[in-house]
Amino acid sequence: MSRTFTSARGRKRALAVAAAAVATALLASGCAGGAGDGDSDTIKVAYQKFGTFTQMDAHMKETAKTFEAANPGMKVEFVPIAAQNDDYFTKLALMNRSAATAPDVMYEDTFKVKSDAAAGYLLPLDEYTAGWEDWDKFYDNAKEAGVGEDGKTYGIPMGTDTRALWYNKDLFAQAGLPVPWQPETWQDVLDAAETVKAKVPDVVPLNVYSGKPQGEGATMQGFEMLLYGTPTGTLYDDETGKWLTDSQGFVDSLGFIEDVYQGGVGPKPEEALDTNIATIVGGEWLPQGKLAIALDGSWMSGTWLETGTNPWPEWNDVMGQAPMPTQDGAKPGATSMSGGWTLAVGSKSKNPDKAFEFIADALDKDGSQSYDIAASQIAVRSDVAEDPEYVDSNPTFEFFSSIVPVTHFRPATTDYSRISNEITVAMEAVMTGQQSPEEAAAAFDEQLVGIVGEDQTQKAGD
Repeated sequence: MSRTFTSARGRKRALAVAAAAVATALLASGCAGGAGDGDSDTIKVAYQKFGTFTQMDAHMKETAKTFEAANPGMKVEFVPIAAQNDDYFTKLALMNRSAATAPDVMYEDTFKVKSDAAAGYLLPLDEYTAGWEDWDKFYDNAKEAGVGEDGKTYGIPMGTDTRALWYNKDLFAQAGLPVPWQPETWQDVLDAAETVKAKVPDVVPLNVYSGKPQGEGATMQGFEMLLYGTPTGTLYDDETGKWLTDSQGFVDSLGFIEDVYQGGVGPKPEEALDTNIATIVGGEWLPQGKLAIALDGSWMSGTWLETGTNPWPEWNDVMGQAPMPTQDGAKPGATSMSGGWTLAVGSKSKNPDKAFEFIADALDKDGSQSYDIAASQIAVRSDVAEDPEYVDSNPTFEFFSSIVPVTHFRPATTDYSRISNEITVAMEAVMTGQQSPEEAAAAFDEQLVGIVGEDQTQKAGD
């Protein structure tokens, strides 16, 4: 039996409370909610609150106001987790192991949906989305990001992103580099960094996230932005369902990391291995003119907006953007990676009906639009993407949306998170000079086979 959900946001307050009260009564007399007994009057919401990226905290608190107003007697309990990605995932998994600590609603990275669904942490939402009038507004490819291996929907997308090169136009002018800048190969990027190093020696020329402390940030924003621009540019063959070994693109991508960190055009390794490096890059180095080029995400400007945690009125005059080129300029000439986050209902929720109602309120048209603007996200709802307020809210939206045609997505398998961790190990070994790219790639291949089994691998190019 499907349920019908309408959001409380945007209605007049009196009508909102009355309509929600009727909906609550109907739900109470109809189907019981999923895995819970429906008797809880508190919705526990867990989400990441880390560094300069605090938009989720504001969005969840704003949603709680409309939810509680529409549901007299209900309360929202916030569980903000102050941790970078890998630690956040670990803490969330620990919470989900016990019904006493498991959240009703959780902020879920798209690449964790399949593994967390398989682990039994998430509740299937198809019964809810079938009765949610807003679901048709979400793009189909965005919906796929929340689907588990069983084909069921476990997460509702909040927004997506792309990645590219941010560069400081003032520092480029000091170094005699062209503005606008359009590198066509990896070597063009390295050459620009070398020029900055020579002409403006007191700044960091280029930042590429790398190493174990950065977790998925290093894998996705660093390594995969390189790998997917090589001729053998993938980790996983979708057609055969196998992981690739003996990949020259893997070696070459590690070679770029070596050029950055052992070549002296990146941060010092000890700086790059600081857990807080992403906060430092966005909150200090770029606004203070201490970093010339950053390989980073479309969300970066969110912290610099007037509503952000580190307002920087001049950011759009100072910062330029360029697509990350493919290794040697081969077609399509540029590459990117896309991900995003979802809101999901915990499988141990005592009141899944109300948990989904909270999500429906958070991600209705108004809620999605306010979040996407604040967090500088690429919209996943058609009505948001077409809204002039959204389009005009950030001058970089057009650029970052324009590289969607060349973007890639991480392998959607339950093994991915373990494999991603081994990539960061290889990156750190190379950036610190402990191994050559060839040695680190060979060690990665050995670990990969140990994780998935030799029968689930194939040599790149086969």
